[in-house]
Amino acid sequence: MTDTARRPRRRASSDADKEERRRQLLAAAKTVFARKGFHAATIADVAREAKLSYGSVYWYFDSKDDLIHALIESEQEALRHSVEAAMRSAASDDPLAAVRAAIRATFVFFESDSRATKLLFRDALALGGAVEKHVHGIYERFIVDVERAIVAGQRAGVLADAPAHLAAYSVAALIGQLAQRRSQTDDGIDAEAMADFVVWFLMDGLRKRDPS
Repeated sequence: MTDTARRPRRRASSDADKEERRRQLLAAAKTVFARKGFHAATIADVAREAKLSYGSVYWYFDSKDDLIHALIESEQEALRHSVEAAMRSAASDDPLAAVRAAIRATFVFFESDSRATKLLFRDALALGGAVEKHVHGIYERFIVDVERAIVAGQRAGVLADAPAHLAAYSVAALIGQLAQRRSQTDDGIDAEAMADFVVWFLMDGLRKRDPS
């Protein structure tokens, strides 16, 4: 190991430096928690992954629990920004486009970062308590986003007049189960194809066709 690698980095002084250091620690924690699991991971592991001193972690986070809550919140914000951006860019004259865009954006988000999938699905269930409650809140906010798109489709007369919240919950549950499966098993289907299948299945997949 070089002298440079051994030498602790200087303490961040400006607000921009502090925010960058915090992001650095969150990224390191995500890598460590995904690799070792939350219980087996230590603050020292996170510090080594971030190439920072052990004590510097506590300038930003009070404990390992505080760190995982901050990480979950960071992932929630990233997911929500991705979904909202996709919905805004959807064709304004096609109410179903926002629903498709939200589903695709969610799959692409988890496809691009398997560590986030493990954190939000595997670790939350294993940890229970406050962490599981935190992730449940994220899940509920995602349902609200999907419900908004469904209501827009219903008002436009292109979606069935079903309870919008229940429909949104069903969509979110399907996406969650498929995302969790994909974190454990490679089905050989990319995120775009998976999203297209979910949209087709939800919109028209089980309707009986006229053979003629």
